[in-house]
Amino acid sequence: MTAQEDPPVDRAYPAAVLFDMDGTLVDTERLWWDAVAEVAAGIGRPLVEADAPDVVGRPVTHTAEHLTVTSNLRASERAGVERALSTAFESKVARQIEPRPGAARLLHELAAAGVSTAIVSASPRAIVDLVCEALGAHLISLTVAVEDTPATKPAPDPYLAAARALDVDIESCVAVEDTWVGLRSAEAAGCAVVVVPSAEAIPPAPGRTIAGSLEHVDLALLASLARRQRARAH
Repeated sequence: MTAQEDPPVDRAYPAAVLFDMDGTLVDTERLWWDAVAEVAAGIGRPLVEADAPDVVGRPVTHTAEHLTVTSNLRASERAGVERALSTAFESKVARQIEPRPGAARLLHELAAAGVSTAIVSASPRAIVDLVCEALGAHLISLTVAVEDTPATKPAPDPYLAAARALDVDIESCVAVEDTWVGLRSAEAAGCAVVVVPSAEAIPPAPGRTIAGSLEHVDLALLASLARRQRARAH
């Protein structure tokens, strides 16, 4: 995890806003799918829609295991599949980092208000650092990559780790996610969640707000969700 200090924040605001990265802040979910499709083709099994639950929002280790098992490869070949996935994804991200609509505006709004922000990702550290620099490292207080916690999404560990590192109560934070895997992680951690779906349809629920785009998310909305979640928790 990497962090930097932030100025004091108005108590009416969220203690922190915790962003998923792929598909939420940057349009990399499609690049991940393309990277997996490329590696899958190389081992002789086309990627199909039925593979989505084991690809979308999943860390490299999970998808590598899925491809190894479904391609009838030897267990000893899994590490090679994992390396191939990481290399293909990193190459694509390095060439094609594209912020999602509204992402830059929202990060600047939060930074101007002194609200801590974090990237909480199931992607490797190398990918997270590339994206953080592209978005503006001065806008992001903390980054959590897949290597930083014993368990990754859908376990709550990454969100809980971000709150601990920022020294804030998780119930006072708002997470911003785009997939079921990430949503389950954030909700299990105990924070309010704004979902900006990318590849999956997700319905509203208590403690969960659906937005069509980050263009529809601002500090006022995030503050109201954090207040509601604190009241629900206490």
